[in-house]
This record gives sequence, structure tokens and C-alpha cells, in this order.
Amino acid sequence: AQWLDQIIPYIRNSVYWTPLYLFLFVFITLNFGRKGWWWVLFFLSTVALTDMVSSQGFKMYFERLRPCQDPGMVDHIRLILDRCAGGYSFTSSHAANHTGIAIFFYLTTRGFLGKWALLAFAWAALIGFSQIYVGVHYPLDILGGALIGVIFGSATAWVFNKRFGFSIFDKAPTI
Repeated sequence: AQWLDQIIPYIRNSVYWTPLYLFLFVFITLNFGRKGWWWVLFFLSTVALTDMVSSQGFKMYFERLRPCQDPGMVDHIRLILDRCAGGYSFTSSHAANHTGIAIFFYLTTRGFLGKWALLAFAWAALIGFSQIYVGVHYPLDILGGALIGVIFGSATAWVFNKRFGFSIFDKAPTI
């Protein structure tokens, strides 16, 4: 769809979603103090772990070409980006990172945000879809990345909740 061609490249670009995460960090640290800083540290640890396992582990092991780099696929995809991304395809680091973030976010904030915390999964799914749409990942790359995200997002959330519990979000925000 023509209108998706205009929107999707922005959704997958970190220049546009990084401010959202920075706002979240500021909000959490201003409202929850020292424990908020711990939350940010665990959040960033989740991203570091998922990115490292996806980029340095799976991609280097499988060395799967991206659809936009694969000579057998180039004629079957419609590349809407200026250029094809470098590196390998399996697993999607975008999917690993954002699914890890979504799981961590949901498991650590659901007591505070309730069902609103589920929006993190829609965000992760949208970013995963955007990677397929622009031709830089296969669907299995997204699923593989999402599985990495589920594992590490759950693990970091479990450790955070074990150490701090939901009590970090017991008080109402001041902003």
C-alpha cells in the first residue's frame, strides 16, 4: 500500500523511537528515584543482552542473507528503502530488542499500568512487521528474534521483580 510505504520506514528507524524511550527513562527516574534508575539499568541490560545474542550469536552463526541481498529473492521483494541494510538476517535484532523490551516492560509495569502495559507488544509487533515490509527480514527472522526477546526480557524482568517487586510502581507518578 502506498500510504504504508510512506510510514513504515519511519517506524523501523531508531531516530524516531529513541525519544520515546528517553521520555520513558526520564519519567521513570523522576517519579521513582533510585529504584527508577534500577529499572532503567535492567531495561538497558535487556536490550544489551538481546542485541548481543542476536547480532553476535545467531547472525554470525547462521550468516543468512537478508531478502534484499539474496539474489534469489531480489526480484520477489519490493525494496522501499534507499539501500539494503548490511549484515545478516537471522535473527532480527530489531525484533529481539523490542520484544525483550515489551516483555520486560509488561512484566515490570503491569501492576501499575494494568492492561495499558500490553501496548508494548503492539509496538514490538509493529516494528517486527516493518522489518519484513521493507524487505530486510524474513518472517522467521522476526520470530527467532522475538523468541530471544521473550527469553531475555522474561529473565531480566524476573530478576528485577525478585529484587524490587512491583513496589517500585506503587506510588502514583508526579508528572
